[in-house]
Amino acid sequence: MPAGNLKKLKTAFHFGADAVYAGGKSLSLRALADNFSREDLSEGIKYAHSLGKKVYVTANIFARNAELEEAADFFKYLASVNADAVLISDIGLISLCREIAPSLTIHLSTQANTTNMLAVKFWQSLGIKRIVLARELSLEEIRQIHDCAPDMELEAFVHGAMCVSYSGRCLLSSYFSQRSSNRGECVQPCRWKYRLTDTRKNLSVDVEEDDKGTYFMNSCDLRLLSRLPELAQAGITSFKVEGRMKSEFYVATVATAYRRALDEYISCGEIRNADIYDRMLENISHRAYTEAYLDGQNNDTVSLDVERSEEKYKYIATVLETDGAHISVEMRNRFRSGDSLIAITPNDNYGARFTVGKILHADSGEYTDDAKLVQHKYVIDCPLLLCAGDILVIENSR
Repeated sequence: MPAGNLKKLKTAFHFGADAVYAGGKSLSLRALADNFSREDLSEGIKYAHSLGKKVYVTANIFARNAELEEAADFFKYLASVNADAVLISDIGLISLCREIAPSLTIHLSTQANTTNMLAVKFWQSLGIKRIVLARELSLEEIRQIHDCAPDMELEAFVHGAMCVSYSGRCLLSSYFSQRSSNRGECVQPCRWKYRLTDTRKNLSVDVEEDDKGTYFMNSCDLRLLSRLPELAQAGITSFKVEGRMKSEFYVATVATAYRRALDEYISCGEIRNADIYDRMLENISHRAYTEAYLDGQNNDTVSLDVERSEEKYKYIATVLETDGAHISVEMRNRFRSGDSLIAITPNDNYGARFTVGKILHADSGEYTDDAKLVQHKYVIDCPLLLCAGDILVIENSR
């Protein structure tokens, strides 16, 4: 699962992730996410290891000469705090990492565009342990790669935003905003509406793909939950979700849906309740879903709507503690006495509701009917058996 910061890391693990990927304050392709200070990375890695889980750290930009010294220092640091792997796409940084921090496991980022079996064999010869394959591959191509290199760990994206450009190699953002997508600063110009202008006649005309408008570079979102068994059988050993800039609610919802689906496949040999888990994924903000290129060439991956669907729920609070009859929560969005809150949990209480009664402000010790102080601690009665880390939401219709 993606971890844009320490809270999202803990949310991902609470809701079933086996591993997260996270970025430092530089050298990562999500420079606009919160990202991790070195202190947060160290804390996150220790926390993950206490649970028997893993943290993979991204250093997947295409580096310039001036960044090599910083990268060398970062690799040494990652080795010293026992990061489980570093994700790299730049062959120079791979060479540097092997020299500077030979004990550090290297995973190849999807940004390296690995699309064929010979490329996999080449990267394997350099000591790469795992390859995050290009999103453009079909199931059959993945199977062929695995057959060619059966001892190479293969990872595939199964959920999240897609890019109009080949495995994310895009120059549009640099052209329009001087912010490079290949250096983690993409402003997503592929989501914009475009017009053609004839400068000779000073005329502006719409460029329409159909009656919905000109969003012909706006990709659908990926969703492969029901296809996990086929991916596993084709040789994928790790399923990856996009979204380091998404909310904790997104992380929780996607993690629990895919966790349940995967556990069901492991125990039953099939995902019997895929429809239920897919409905969970409708609750998060998303564009139209696609299975992209899993079955081969697909020309129907464009989302012609400019906006994502609105999230069904608003994230209200995170559960901090519980004593059975009461729960302490950290408030994220305003709630009031009489509100019907919904529990997002990794267990059978998922989707259960209860009505808020009296609200105690933990710091002042005073009761209120309006919890309006962001990130303050409140105590409320709750009939549900919840755990620290569970999330409370409310329907977005109010």
